[in-house]
Amino acid sequence: MFGDLSFSHILILLLVLVLVFGAKRIPEVGSALGQGINEFKRSLKDATGSDQPILPPRSVQSMTSSTLSPDGDPKRLGD
Repeated sequence: MFGDLSFSHILILLLVLVLVFGAKRIPEVGSALGQGINEFKRSLKDATGSDQPILPPRSVQSMTSSTLSPDGDPKRLGD
């Protein structure tokens, strides 16, 4: 996405950034942006961690013993 930016493009972007925000406000903007990213990451972690725990799947052994008839064939609905 940004692979085609040359050094002159970056300098022009920085010049526009200084003109728009001013030299004193750029650290404040960067700090606010960093805090916003950290808050976003924290909220994602809280959202995924607060969900109900997922029940583990039943073991294969218990499933096969309940779905097989005594002779080893699968149970049928009519049986």
